[in-house]
Amino acid sequence: MQQPTLTSPLLDLFLELCALPSPSKRERAVADRVGRCLSEIGLEWDEDDAAAALGGDTGNLYARLEPTADGLPIFLCAHTDTVPPEAAIEPVVGEDGVVRNAAGTILGSDNKAAVVVMLEAVRQIVREGRPHAGIELLFTCQEEISLRGAEAFDHTRLHATTGLVYDQGAPIGEIVLGSPHGRLLDFRFHGRAAHAGMAPEDGRSAIAAASRAIADFRLGRIDDETSANVGEITGGTARNVVPDHCSFTAEVRSHDESKAVDLVREMLETAAYAASLGDCEVESEVRPSFPGYRFRETDEPVVLAATALRAAGYEPSYALSGGGADANVFNARGLSCVNLANGMTDIHTPDERIAVADLEGMVEVTLALIDGARDGAG
Repeated sequence: MQQPTLTSPLLDLFLELCALPSPSKRERAVADRVGRCLSEIGLEWDEDDAAAALGGDTGNLYARLEPTADGLPIFLCAHTDTVPPEAAIEPVVGEDGVVRNAAGTILGSDNKAAVVVMLEAVRQIVREGRPHAGIELLFTCQEEISLRGAEAFDHTRLHATTGLVYDQGAPIGEIVLGSPHGRLLDFRFHGRAAHAGMAPEDGRSAIAAASRAIADFRLGRIDDETSANVGEITGGTARNVVPDHCSFTAEVRSHDESKAVDLVREMLETAAYAASLGDCEVESEVRPSFPGYRFRETDEPVVLAATALRAAGYEPSYALSGGGADANVFNARGLSCVNLANGMTDIHTPDERIAVADLEGMVEVTLALIDGARDGAG
């Protein structure tokens, strides 16, 4: 890979932001840079108190452009955090025009690609005096840990009831029509400790009971709408002690909320049975992760997005997502927020990448969205 021979303010800012690590709760450097960009554009902005409420160092950043024409006001949303990087981040542009991380961990295009696109599009709007029906920018914190920043944001501050996020790792053109309902499950198995060599029969292995439960769970892709996973497990105190405790975390997602509820109930019953077979006890806790939603292709914000994509030279396609995004929170609160793919590839992995052309393309899509909202294309 070689350093880029072509540069632009858009690309330079993207490389700069990607090089700043911003795992959830430690997003200060990126938020400060975004704030400076907003000030350079000439926008007033503020940061809410979500940092203190959520135990992080960064809140949600908000800015608003007053309308200069009639039409549909819109809000644009991106998040400032990433999943934790496991090494340094050294973003480079290859000869193929694709940005990658040369250091073997995430790039951070999720969601810094959306951050820079929003900033660049609004920069052009202000510089050109381009008429618009009202634009609001929201940069949320802690999206990667159950959409906590969006949950903490006071959505009644938004003047617009229609919004867009760019948080789907797929080719530009894909419009997310639906996202699943999520449930988080925590299990804590309690057994009895004993010396594993001298008196194993006196012990009750919490790890064995938990393992039996996990082995009996239906995990992975359950059907076209539903998935389940066990992601973390901890337990025991020493190699030679029958473990008296074991905990693990799990999740369930489904586009059919009744299926999610039924699968959660099944997992709770399975865990209770496994605990009883091992003469152990189990505590379980279930809480919502994020609310699901579903749009039709004929819904106004979807039509607005499709019209803008065509105007920017992309053919719209429609998909259901297996993940959650800030759009889930806003839709649950009565707003209409559509998630668009922005060209990110292999997000959350060392192979994460995005083409410079896709960054530029999403600026054009954003400008087309703003024009379409002003002209009533949606």
